[in-house]
Amino acid sequence: MTDTAVAVPGDAHDHAHDHAHPDYLAHHFDTPQQQFDAAKIGMWSFLVQEILFFSGVFVAYGVFRSWYPETFSAAAQQLNRPMGATNTVVLLFSSLTAALAVRSSALGKQKETTRWLILTIACAFIFLTVKYFEYAHKFEGGLLPGKYFHPHAAHLVAGSPVLPANAHVFFSIYFMATGIHGIHVLV
Repeated sequence: MTDTAVAVPGDAHDHAHDHAHPDYLAHHFDTPQQQFDAAKIGMWSFLVQEILFFSGVFVAYGVFRSWYPETFSAAAQQLNRPMGATNTVVLLFSSLTAALAVRSSALGKQKETTRWLILTIACAFIFLTVKYFEYAHKFEGGLLPGKYFHPHAAHLVAGSPVLPANAHVFFSIYFMATGIHGIHVLV
């Protein structure tokens, strides 16, 4: 008995890689259309996964906010609105630059695509830098999740309501949501 493979004449999909493919066609695809369709399915799968993932974060926020409305209202006073607004604008702008990069790529404009991608990456660094300063303020103020929540009065926003004992719930959700989003931006 032998383990030798026998080539069948007329095999429609010989994986010997001796057939010529265009440079842009990956070896495991037969046609550019097949490769495009696979990429399209992959992108839609990724987007659905993102929606499911982040919807879980928003549902958690909504549930805990409904359970602790006064706590969330008082704790939200400790957030830095100008930094949050800055990051919102940066994220919206980076979405625009990423979309423009995709469009430039589809039009075959490589240099323009590169410029848009560099701008998108710069937005990611701006976002993460702002988030660093937001986190630093929370750490200095003892506004941390769970058992590490020990607010320091000197670092709290002047004139804000006294934080309830269970405000750590808000900051747990805050750090979970923003941390996951920060990792998402980084990756």
